[in-house]
Amino acid sequence: MTRGYARKERKFWRFGRREKVQRNVKDRLFRFLFEEDREALLQLYNALNGTDYQDASQLEIVTIESAVYVVMKNDLAFVLAGTLNMYEHQSTYSPNLPVRFLIYLAQEYQMIIERARVSLYGTGLIALPTPRCVVFYNGKKNVPERQVLKLSDAFTDRRHKSDVELTVQMYNINYGHNKELMEKCARLGEYSEFVNVLRYFADGRKDRKAAFSEAVDYCIENGILEDVLRKKRSHVLGMILEEFDAEKYERTIREEGKQEGREESIRYVVELLQEVGQTKVFATEKIAEKYVLSHTEAEEITNQYWK
Repeated sequence: MTRGYARKERKFWRFGRREKVQRNVKDRLFRFLFEEDREALLQLYNALNGTDYQDASQLEIVTIESAVYVVMKNDLAFVLAGTLNMYEHQSTYSPNLPVRFLIYLAQEYQMIIERARVSLYGTGLIALPTPRCVVFYNGKKNVPERQVLKLSDAFTDRRHKSDVELTVQMYNINYGHNKELMEKCARLGEYSEFVNVLRYFADGRKDRKAAFSEAVDYCIENGILEDVLRKKRSHVLGMILEEFDAEKYERTIREEGKQEGREESIRYVVELLQEVGQTKVFATEKIAEKYVLSHTEAEEITNQYWK
């Protein structure tokens, strides 16, 4: 097989989501790649910030692991040149990313202050690294090459300027997007292509383990994350399988949640109509109309909630 697979990009986007790992799993593939390779992480920082730092030893990884601190986890956090960089990889678009980063930031600052053994109530100013919040997105939702998400977008009162703001830079790293960024950071470009190859091989395949194994072989043969895949093939395969299984589980939970929400809504409507004095027949007709149900289905569910 040659790199001609790229000619089938439209087919790939049907699988335009990278399945998420469970939040208590340390080795998400994205994090694993950049935490293991400090040179690649420095290259990514330079690509995002237009800098040219050369000494990867200056990077200080500060991703929080301790249960004492963790309320919510991000993928990767590090300090460099007076900046606290918090990187998150997402396959599911969420407008709530800014508030999540706000929580991450508070946890990071708490840890930094406690490590420094200084008091928040002291008279001296505590020096804090400047936060930079970045999301690398490769889900199936059609998003811009680059997008800025703001905490203030969630505020209910827009008449007054807020005293607090937090912005998140979100980059679309689906294969074929943000080409300049991919060229400046080779590891990110290879990761993007690797995920795309996985989706291609998984298309229509029930045996995902075999499909992913073939995808890894293809990537090794074609120089896509070759150095990592040759050395840690089984470990990477394990992470991929776990990620896809976790997404399947999460998708099931989401669907169950939607169904529960729909049933709760129907129950509320039935009880409301009964309270205002409508007949059961009227309620049945309204339920059938509002929720696109057959008369029999609407009648059964109305009887269920009619007191």
